Amino acid sequence: MAASYVHGASCTPLLGTTIGRFLDRAVQRWGDRPALVVREQNVRLSYAELGAAVDRLATALLTRGLEPGDRVGIWAPNCSEWVLTQFATARAGLILVNINPAYRTHELEYALNQAGCSTLLLARQHKSSNYLEMLRELAPELVDAEPGALQARRLPALRNVVLLDDASEPGVQSWNGLLAAATAEPAEHLRRIPATLDFDDPINIQFTSGTTGQPKGATLTHHNLLNNGFFVGEAMHLTEQDRLCIPVPFYHCFGMVLGNLACVTHGSCMVIPGAGFDPLTTLETVAEERCTGLHGVPTMFIAELNHPRFDEFDLSSLRTGIMAGSPCPIEVMRRVVNAMHMRDVTIAYGMTETSPVSFQTTPDDPLERRVSTVGRVHPHVEVKIIDAEGHIVPRGATGELCTRGYSVMLGYWNDELRSHETIDTAGWMHTGDLAVIDAEGYANIVGRIKDMVIRGGENVYPREIEEFLYTHPQILDVQVFGVPDPKYGEELCAWIRLHEDQQLNDEDIRTFCEGRIAHYKIPRHIRFVDSYPLTVTGKVQKFHMRETMMQELGLEAEHTA
Repeated sequence: MAASYVHGASCTPLLGTTIGRFLDRAVQRWGDRPALVVREQNVRLSYAELGAAVDRLATALLTRGLEPGDRVGIWAPNCSEWVLTQFATARAGLILVNINPAYRTHELEYALNQAGCSTLLLARQHKSSNYLEMLRELAPELVDAEPGALQARRLPALRNVVLLDDASEPGVQSWNGLLAAATAEPAEHLRRIPATLDFDDPINIQFTSGTTGQPKGATLTHHNLLNNGFFVGEAMHLTEQDRLCIPVPFYHCFGMVLGNLACVTHGSCMVIPGAGFDPLTTLETVAEERCTGLHGVPTMFIAELNHPRFDEFDLSSLRTGIMAGSPCPIEVMRRVVNAMHMRDVTIAYGMTETSPVSFQTTPDDPLERRVSTVGRVHPHVEVKIIDAEGHIVPRGATGELCTRGYSVMLGYWNDELRSHETIDTAGWMHTGDLAVIDAEGYANIVGRIKDMVIRGGENVYPREIEEFLYTHPQILDVQVFGVPDPKYGEELCAWIRLHEDQQLNDEDIRTFCEGRIAHYKIPRHIRFVDSYPLTVTGKVQKFHMRETMMQELGLEAEHTA
């Protein structure tokens, strides 16, 4: 029987260049074509205008004294400034650090310090989050600092803070103020930088929740991101005639790679419906902008399909898109194909550490394959399925999915130990996902070795939440795990043991979490217990807790595809 090893052989070569140089090619080739539409901000840029705006921002960042290799954090929802920053940092050889818009002070402090960010670009606020207030909580020195000269005890590396609007604030530079400060000398410096950059240089740090506590900063290169975006676009058959609606967040690879870079590598137009996902705004955008593609996690598509005004919108321009982030129910997929006209919609699988896509379906795959599997291996990527001893299993057998190739990250930023635990000496990235590859090379993700929870497309690692809850003085022990949920796929449940003679209720726990960890990490189901089910050797049996909660809540297990 054939072994569970596949290699994405391809006649299409990898792109051996940096993101900045490729953007130059895109400007030359598609200069007059539409590149970026951000409806909420009334922004419409051609490729020529996008290139000029990127150069201006890159020059402005160099004017602030930044040099290639410096880390620039961005903490904002989807907006035009995010897109410009993505490409301007790449152009200048700076390392962009993506900060989840849902982060709170606890997570922000860790991310900025772990990456050593000297510059932070942030929105003033989004929804219930006031980013500037949270930053001031961490760095009260900001109110007395000169812009560009911050010295904060809790954020020792941070010097520059740029607010993505025009209002004046103490210690902070405005967006237009940053752009206005660009000078001729850095502009000349910018012209010299491309010759000094290599496509294997780190260009992006994306934090993934850690299984042993704090998030890990996956460090990605020009080569990682540019090629993954390109081959994702190839699988979607994108061209310069396409207009891709991107309601998924930029801080994640789904938005910035499967969205922005897939477009730029094919001359397609990035269409941004709003700062955050809203089903009505997305439907309006697709209809009015005549979008040909639409991205989303299954819960987004469900919200769009079930919107009371769905039938009002002409979605006949749609052809393609990607559904990813969590298992895709077959009936939802059928409705997307039929009711939304997305006959070429694809499914993609991957992880941040692999830039992210390793497997993807194509429009040529039968619908059943596009629902029950995650497709076949991507070009120039190797994948093997191994058993607990590290041996490759036969086709059809279950094991851990490992991947190797151009897409594998450099490692976790400033964390050699966890990097070596994840990438072995032969260059294989151990994903922790249990998978099966069939005789035709289609993969099916059947589970997770560790207990990661996927809630509405967000990867949540219980250990990180446990570590946070342990900081509550009345909590003795806590175990967090996932239970099925019809809306989000999975929801978090916490079993908590308190110190003797202590009393807490559900609301006490949620209040302790609110404002300190992201909303999607706050357990929905909370139980106070005296003990946990244990093995003979004393290991906690989370699967027994999960079964108990499912019975108590009247839940059934969801099929994982």
